[in-house]
Amino acid sequence: MNSALRFQSFDLLATLVAVLDPGAAVLFSNSALEDVLGTSRKTIDGSYFPEVFTEPSQLQSALDGLRENEFSTLRYDAWLKRPGQDSMPVHVIVTRTETADAVIVEMVPLEQQTRQDREERLAEQAQTNKELIRNLAHEIKNPLGGIRGAAQLLEMEMDSPEMTEYTQVIIHEADRLQSLVDRLLAPHRRPHMVGDVNIHEVCERVRSLILAEFPKGLKVIRDYDISIPEFRGDREQLIQTVLNIAHNACQALAERIASADAELTFRTRVTRQVTFGKQRYRLALELHVIDNGPGVPDSIRDRIFYPLVSGREGGSGLGLTLAQTFVQQHHGLIEVDSVPGRTDFKILIPLP
Repeated sequence: MNSALRFQSFDLLATLVAVLDPGAAVLFSNSALEDVLGTSRKTIDGSYFPEVFTEPSQLQSALDGLRENEFSTLRYDAWLKRPGQDSMPVHVIVTRTETADAVIVEMVPLEQQTRQDREERLAEQAQTNKELIRNLAHEIKNPLGGIRGAAQLLEMEMDSPEMTEYTQVIIHEADRLQSLVDRLLAPHRRPHMVGDVNIHEVCERVRSLILAEFPKGLKVIRDYDISIPEFRGDREQLIQTVLNIAHNACQALAERIASADAELTFRTRVTRQVTFGKQRYRLALELHVIDNGPGVPDSIRDRIFYPLVSGREGGSGLGLTLAQTFVQQHHGLIEVDSVPGRTDFKILIPLP
């Protein structure tokens, strides 16, 4: 079978893959490797592959070990040479094929590996949060109705207006907790309504809502790539996502708004050949929500997407949790980069 046909499934992988013959010449290279090396598959195929590393002897030793049946798989770290660019640190996995007539060399960029690990932790955290929130909300909701009902019955039996003041406090606080529970359960109750989404319509809707609430002292900057295509998604969820992030930013900008030098930027871009988790996408939307506020406090930076974690007094700590949940339902993720004077929330969503 032709090598290109035999190994073409490797083109679907986000990691870099080369298939070598017993003499270390390239039989097949996947598109991810083409992109990183900045050269065509025709140029790579047939070449002596150990030469793409800063220390070719490492791979050659691994190939010799496979040939001598010392092992079937070997892992090590190396540096991949890239013409015109800095060398890239990669984790190399060398494996013999089942037919033993070829060797598969898989290279995972260490930066990508770190990111994949982080994304997997975020996904696991989101799933844990989801189950925790759902179970906690239901445990709270059931006795809450009984507490409120008992307070109402008690109020009906009281003649003293002074005493009904206390029952009103119970009823009011029960309603407040009910509202919180409803917000916790909201993303799990409402069905995912998929339609065509124009991300700039989403940004403009959020911009109008933010300017209505903060009409003075805040400058909203639009930096759009109008070539970004529409994509399938839940428009209302995305509006809520961007609004939650923007609203948090504006609350952090309170002092700058008072000084009339607060800035909030909506920036849209297309990024190419991006990897979320272990899946590679040809195109993805990058939506940045950037503010010039004080930055995310160090004390909550690692927990910013956890439920009920807030950087301000009186905050519910649900806005970013819901935002991350909504974006993950679009197979994307949210990243944050924050220093004093600049906080950048980046929403990444795959594009068709």
